[in-house]
Amino acid sequence: MDPDPPIRIFVADDHPVVRQGLRAFLESRDGFEVVGEADDTERTVARVAELAPDIVLMDLVMPGAGGVAAIRRIRDRLPETRVIVLTSFASDDQVIPAVQAGAAGYLLKDVEPSGLEAAIRLVHRGEALLDPQIAQRVMDEVARPSTSGDLGALTPRELEVLRLLARGLSNRQLAEELVVSEKTVKTHVSSILMKLGVRDRTQAALVAVRSGLT
Repeated sequence: MDPDPPIRIFVADDHPVVRQGLRAFLESRDGFEVVGEADDTERTVARVAELAPDIVLMDLVMPGAGGVAAIRRIRDRLPETRVIVLTSFASDDQVIPAVQAGAAGYLLKDVEPSGLEAAIRLVHRGEALLDPQIAQRVMDEVARPSTSGDLGALTPRELEVLRLLARGLSNRQLAEELVVSEKTVKTHVSSILMKLGVRDRTQAALVAVRSGLT
């Protein structure tokens, strides 16, 4: 019987030492092949589209549009490619948008090597995997009753900001997208939170998703 083909992996991280370490570890494991790497989101999306790997290991904080936007673009172009977030950040405004964007896994960089290997194999089989503390956070957010106000109270500009916010864009990225200052973005976000009656950006993003705004 012919052996199974290797799991083809792409590594996206803006730190060379991290990329080199991941490559060395992954290539030491049976059945893994690292087919490419990139250090920003634009190169990541372009190279992944070209190489069509099975798995992308994705840091969320990289130069460019950001990891969440890259996940969404990869999933749109290559629905068979599975993205595993591998990052140092576990904040709500990173976790929820990444899961909403289509990440099949979310791991913190302190994961044991054996845990990373197991996660890659699991996700490659079509399953989803979240770090336990991440899974609890997602469950808490989904289970929390909505306390949102009426989206009708938002101005067209605020609806536009909310739609982009739900995609996981930072204030800087929002400012670039809307061609306004970060101060203006902060004013819009504060107004949105007040009108919707929510406490933070993550809750506002969930309101957008539940309301079908995204």
